[in-house]
Amino acid sequence: MKFRSIVGAAALSLLLTACGASQSVTSAPAESADTVLKVGASPVPHAEILTYVKDNLAPAAGLKLEIVEFTDYVQPNVQLGEGRLAANFFQHKPYLDDFNASKGTELSFVTPVHLEPLGLYSKKVTELSALPDGAAVAVPNDATNLGRALKLLADNGVITLKDGAGTAATERDVTGNPKKLTFKPLEAAQLPRSLDDVDAAVINGNYAIEAGLKPASQALVLEKAEGNPYANGLVVAAGHEKDANIVTLGKLLKDQKVEDFIKQKYAGSIIAAE
Repeated sequence: MKFRSIVGAAALSLLLTACGASQSVTSAPAESADTVLKVGASPVPHAEILTYVKDNLAPAAGLKLEIVEFTDYVQPNVQLGEGRLAANFFQHKPYLDDFNASKGTELSFVTPVHLEPLGLYSKKVTELSALPDGAAVAVPNDATNLGRALKLLADNGVITLKDGAGTAATERDVTGNPKKLTFKPLEAAQLPRSLDDVDAAVINGNYAIEAGLKPASQALVLEKAEGNPYANGLVVAAGHEKDANIVTLGKLLKDQKVEDFIKQKYAGSIIAAE
């Protein structure tokens, strides 16, 4: 009798254990309506745009968002590559391509969302022609945005670049510098703070807005939107582009209501991508 009780208890225990294991396997599928999508973003404007989506569009689409803010251009990609984020939203494709090549990551650009025109700002002069000879100009120190900054100056006749330099241009590609400008490469996030110490600075749109600058009215010169390859967009680890929640988020970020939000909130300082 005692033996039968022990056997019965053991059998019951095995049955319960097996049921418990079965439930744990099936109760939390990778893609479900209850999945929280963790997205890394720069505070302005990326996190603000995501917050608009989270509060106004995501609930009806059955999407739950967790927004993690970063103040640099490296950690959002590092953490995405490590699987600590499901996606990020802070960068343009040329920057991503350079990051993948230099860091060995396999991250994929899903869809463009908006353009943040790069601009030249100054506290010392109010127009480009007043930039003095020998002026110190701060520029982004990452490869793609440095080339982008130099192209902005070249497009506005401040310097000339070697033919074919393109987005990979560096100071070594400057073939004409009539004002004898000196370039001071800095981390992009530091550029607004450098304005007190330099004659001018080429600043990424998100950091300009975050610092209280108004690109549409305060930049001495500003990138044009036409034919611009630097639209910021949604990025995921390669192989996850078609995940259901990623597809949903991509569609929401391209929604007309998001475009209207961008127009109203940023008044031309940020432009919705086509």
